[in-house]
Amino acid sequence: MKNLLLFCALLLSFPTFALDSEDIILDKLNDALNKKQHYVKLKEERILNFKKIKSEGLSPEQEYNYNKTLYLEYQKFNSDSAIRYVKKNIKIGTQLQNKDLLNLAKLELVTLYSSSGKYRESEAIIKSINKKNLSASLLPTYYISYREFFEHYAANSYNEEYHQQIVKYRDSLLQVLKPNTLDYQITKLTQDLFQRKYENTQKKLENLLKTITEDNPQYAIITYLLGKINEATHNLELRKKYYALSATSDLKNANKDNASLQELASVFYEIGDVDMAYKLTQSAIEDALYCNVQFRTLLMSEVYSIINTVYLEKEAKRKAELQVYLLCISLLSVFLIVAIIYVYKQMKKVSRIRAELYETSQKLAELNKDITQTNEQLQETNSQLSESNHVKEEYIAHFFSLCSTYINKLENYRIILNKKAAAKQFDEIYKILKSTTLVDNELEELYKNFDIIFLNLYPTFVKDFNALLISEEQIVLKQGELLNTELRIFALIRLGITDSVKIAAFLRYSLSTIYNYRTRARNKAAVSRNDFEEMVMKIGSLALKS
Repeated sequence: MKNLLLFCALLLSFPTFALDSEDIILDKLNDALNKKQHYVKLKEERILNFKKIKSEGLSPEQEYNYNKTLYLEYQKFNSDSAIRYVKKNIKIGTQLQNKDLLNLAKLELVTLYSSSGKYRESEAIIKSINKKNLSASLLPTYYISYREFFEHYAANSYNEEYHQQIVKYRDSLLQVLKPNTLDYQITKLTQDLFQRKYENTQKKLENLLKTITEDNPQYAIITYLLGKINEATHNLELRKKYYALSATSDLKNANKDNASLQELASVFYEIGDVDMAYKLTQSAIEDALYCNVQFRTLLMSEVYSIINTVYLEKEAKRKAELQVYLLCISLLSVFLIVAIIYVYKQMKKVSRIRAELYETSQKLAELNKDITQTNEQLQETNSQLSESNHVKEEYIAHFFSLCSTYINKLENYRIILNKKAAAKQFDEIYKILKSTTLVDNELEELYKNFDIIFLNLYPTFVKDFNALLISEEQIVLKQGELLNTELRIFALIRLGITDSVKIAAFLRYSLSTIYNYRTRARNKAAVSRNDFEEMVMKIGSLALKS
């Protein structure tokens, strides 16, 4: 686990260029190109804020340092403004009769003049300076000014002699720079590069690159030199990568005096990406003109003319293709309009048909609803009829059975009376006729048969009837009872006999007694009093149908 964490830490500590893929690097470049004006604005705001902090009554030395700071800000941004502040320092150095300050300002002006194309003025100034009178601290600036003078001059009129002068002053510069400084290392590696020590130089530059961040101005120089090495070794991918890194750094630092954009434009031209080459060339020329760096403009002129010609040819081809596409699109648009009109008409037609279908479906739905209701009513009627038929069948069978039984009983009763009459036992006959025992027994038998037949038809009647009553008023039958008087009343109602007069006659009770039973039952109902008897009439209907 510790090894894994250590590996992750080392991975995160690697410089950005080692982790970024080519696509990421180019995305960053495009983003920097798109935000170019934003970086310029930040630079201008930084300069403006510095100017605002200037106070009154500065000493000449303080004024010199103030101008020096503005010169450094404008040096790679706007050479005209840089020249203005250097000239102010030349005046201050002259007024102070300070040779070091005066010579430093003159050497700075030499480089600015030569980059602006004022070669004669630049040469006149540098030749007016006696190297022997310079302090040791000014010698690096002196050699840099000479080296850059010949670099700028060679861009205008290349000559091998100028190249030799560049090498000479670079070598001299190495003699006066401190070996532990970044300027010395970059200058030494530049010397090695031009001596074609590519492999060793590349390794040292890559190691050096790991020690600085992208916002360091030297970052762009190191990546540019790496691009030059890979250009010399014909490694197109690395050449593109390092020039892109250098160009991105210059753009973010608002460095208008840069070479990376020009070199990168050439790379994209070589790989056939004319659009990107043109975009980079345009940006490079804009920077050179903005900064007034004439030698850059001269270097770009030949490359720009080639790229611009190819770009214009490509644009002309694009325009021709665009005209063809526009013609095709116009024709397709006509067909599309016709198709839309046709589809619109069809949609209206379909919409009308849908409306008619919807109306028809609504009517069908209503008819289906009516049919469903009719079917339900028919089913209910059939159920009632089925139940009624079943009841009738049951009762008809029992009716014939009872009739047969009563005929047999009457026959037996007749035989008994006949025997008594034949034996002239008139007192016995009178006694038998006067007794109600026979009737009472027959009524008891009748009610018992009624109870048996009814519960055979509706076996759950007692339970279902009690369910319609509140719990404390439910009927509890005595042992041996099938139904009691109250239950028989509502059993008759369940059979469809709702007339209290008929119920009273059947049960041999007074009419008021029947009314009292019915009223008392409704008052004990757990359901609505008005619906009580209707719900009684539905008891057992589902069981019957099943």
